[in-house]
Amino acid sequence: MTDSKRRKGLMAASALLGGVLALTGCSGGNAKSSGGGDSSQAQADAAAAKKSSEAQIAITPKDGSDNASINNSGAVTVSKGTLTGVTMTTESGTAVAGQLSADKKSWKPSTQLERSTTYKIAAAAKDSQGRIAHENASFTTVSPANSFIGTFTPDDGSTVGVGMPVSINFDKAITNKAAVQKGITVTSSSGQEVVCHWFNANRMDCRPEQYWKEGSTVTLKLALDGVEGAPGLHGVQQKTVTFHIGRNQVSYVDAKTKQMKVTQDGKVVKTIPISAGSPEHTTYEGQMVISEKFTQTRMNGATVGFKDSDGKGEYDIKDVPHAMRLTSSGTFIHGNYWGAPSVFGSVNTSHGCVGLQDVKGAGDPNTPAAWFYGHSLIGDVVVVQNTGDKTVAPDNGLNGWNMDWAQWKAGSQV
Repeated sequence: MTDSKRRKGLMAASALLGGVLALTGCSGGNAKSSGGGDSSQAQADAAAAKKSSEAQIAITPKDGSDNASINNSGAVTVSKGTLTGVTMTTESGTAVAGQLSADKKSWKPSTQLERSTTYKIAAAAKDSQGRIAHENASFTTVSPANSFIGTFTPDDGSTVGVGMPVSINFDKAITNKAAVQKGITVTSSSGQEVVCHWFNANRMDCRPEQYWKEGSTVTLKLALDGVEGAPGLHGVQQKTVTFHIGRNQVSYVDAKTKQMKVTQDGKVVKTIPISAGSPEHTTYEGQMVISEKFTQTRMNGATVGFKDSDGKGEYDIKDVPHAMRLTSSGTFIHGNYWGAPSVFGSVNTSHGCVGLQDVKGAGDPNTPAAWFYGHSLIGDVVVVQNTGDKTVAPDNGLNGWNMDWAQWKAGSQV
């Protein structure tokens, strides 16, 4: 090999080796800069963190919840920031109105939610530097099949008589009565002790030992939201109801004398001739509370078991005037226009009701029935005596006063 050829070969080898070294150098350079890359990533993460909002949004209930409350669900709060927007919709897209607090720290729906409905919430908030945070959640409220409600009387804001109990009828059978009763409180401004009594799995009434004090205010609080009334069955109600007790009016019907004495604060204010149940259809005895009032109503004997051989009612009067219900089984104190005026105060002729003289159409305010109707409140007490019949059952209407206090308290579950 000539020298020139040897030199060319060495130059080529040198060039090749240089290339290898260069490649190795690049590779080594990459390995060395890898640490620099970690450092750059850490710097990038730190920079991103600085750009992230500090606002922390919380939505109640948590995403994916079912059997959610219809009262307290949908609440949105934020810490380290203020809310900039909240939207709440049903699964079908119907918007739910809400209220943002004055400090923009919280939001909640304006109305009670519907049962068995899926809701979606999207919330946004900003921190002190104006950086935005977002949060989303979806939940489904409790279904009617898995919840219970109590229909109560009297109505919120009403004025009632001294005999009016708080009566609650549940739409599902309650097996955990103690838990439900603990979620219900009844108090009076008079300071009277109030005790609740379970008549059955669906009904609980509450009253003091003696009639309510006239002029007092009674407060019913239902804190049943989430309370398990039976396995898999939860309450949904959360509300406060107040009602007022009017003057003390108690009326005494004497089937023997056929007179009714109306008393207010223990003093007789009027005596009214009456006609009670006939000897064949005597009127219940006992303390009965007026639960409903009708200027006129229909009374058909077939609905309460008084039928002719053809199955039709022994009577069917479509316009009974000034009727007030005393029992759920059909006992009323009402006006009577079909009986002769001489009947009242002298003969008991009814099928178990207490009749007072009246006119057809209930248009004469001067009749005894119209006077009594106009001076009576739902919750007033009518005490019926000397009929020869049994005492009305305590759960037949709002008539728990016919149970002595010891028995009444024995029906409490707390």
